[in-house]
Amino acid sequence: MPYSRPDLPTLINRALADIETRLPGGDARLRRSNLNVLARVHSGAVHGLYGYINWLADQIIIDTAESEWLERHAAIWGVARKPAAPARGLVTVTGGNGAAIPAETLLTRSDGARFIIDAAAVIVGSQANIPVTAFDPGKAGNTAAGSSLNFATPLPGVQTTVIAAALEGGADAESDDLLRARLLARIQQPPHGGAEDDYVMWALQVPGVTRAWPFPFWYGPGTLGLAFVRDDDDEIIPGPVAVTAVQAHIDSQRPVTAEVIVFSPTPSPLHFIIDVVPDTPAIHAAIEAELRDLLRREATPGSTILLSHIREALSLAPGEHDHTLIEPTGNVTHGAGEMAVFGSITFI
Repeated sequence: MPYSRPDLPTLINRALADIETRLPGGDARLRRSNLNVLARVHSGAVHGLYGYINWLADQIIIDTAESEWLERHAAIWGVARKPAAPARGLVTVTGGNGAAIPAETLLTRSDGARFIIDAAAVIVGSQANIPVTAFDPGKAGNTAAGSSLNFATPLPGVQTTVIAAALEGGADAESDDLLRARLLARIQQPPHGGAEDDYVMWALQVPGVTRAWPFPFWYGPGTLGLAFVRDDDDEIIPGPVAVTAVQAHIDSQRPVTAEVIVFSPTPSPLHFIIDVVPDTPAIHAAIEAELRDLLRREATPGSTILLSHIREALSLAPGEHDHTLIEPTGNVTHGAGEMAVFGSITFI
């Protein structure tokens, strides 16, 4: 039987009854009596202690602990919260041959985001490709290929505007929910010196990585393929910078006899055509949210997205009364390394 915490009125009534039992003739219920005041003060203090014990009970259990206590539980098991990571990539600088670009020169994006040039360079053939790192860590530094950046301070012989290749790998600090999931996985699936689950655990230690899948014998005996995604990025399929970061971390953890190939899943956009009732923007948004959640739960490299599960997701959308799913018309299967990602929805 679960324990029921007494509320403040119950504690006050208990204290009043105890006082009257132990002081025959005393009327502790008189509004302005000292005994009445004593009972209420005592009950208030006890109620606060009950509240603290109730809060403390949540902190000693991993799946209900708050941030500070969750980090302490995780530290005992050797699991640390993943810090925010900066975006990285290349920019193309144009200008006169021989113009110099010093290291640590500051670039800015139109929204104020800042980037630092990692290494000094000299323009040859009217341009130079230079590595940069976001000044502030976090996924806000991720920048689409072809975006423009500007030198904060103009340089002699160098065009003020530069063009970025994809700047990627930026990730926010790990949330409590993701840290809790990794900690529970660490407890429930202890390391085995190179078992399949170990590679998933190692991949998830890299900032920004949210899901990973191992594929034994990817290129034959002694090899293992490892695919992963970054669900919190605008595009969940990782680019070369993110793949390189995960490969480096896996190489630092794997057994020396294992050959691990880290790769990005091949995206297979899933497009939907739906006739829904009622046909409102709010219902459209709810349906899209349910479909995205379905793909996050069930889309893996080489998996099949079941038509029945798509219909179920549509029916779960709050406010949806009826619908006709026009496309897809059947289960959606994927080959090895291919993975369903959200494409588009057309409502008719």
